[in-house]
Amino acid sequence: MIEHVVMLGLTDASDLGDCRDVMDGLGRLTGEIPGFLSLSHGVNIDMEGKSPGYPYGFIARFENRDALARYAADPRHQALGARLVALCGGADRITVYDIERD
Repeated sequence: MIEHVVMLGLTDASDLGDCRDVMDGLGRLTGEIPGFLSLSHGVNIDMEGKSPGYPYGFIARFENRDALARYAADPRHQALGARLVALCGGADRITVYDIERD
């Protein structure tokens, strides 16, 4: 399993409602893209004070690397991802971790 962890450095001007709309769109892709198992998202409460620049994030779970690759190449994901890049003011304000689990 792959856990695709994405932290979003939303700009101050970004509307959290717009971000949630994108998350809803990504969530609708579960089951539509083979191997895309689930999506969870929410506000980063930053209990340790180590990620104040990333107020929102999500975790997408995939069966394997091939499923993550299908998701990455899917035009629906790419369009939604472009909206997230705009909400963050650029791709450099998005941090991604892909964690492979046994």
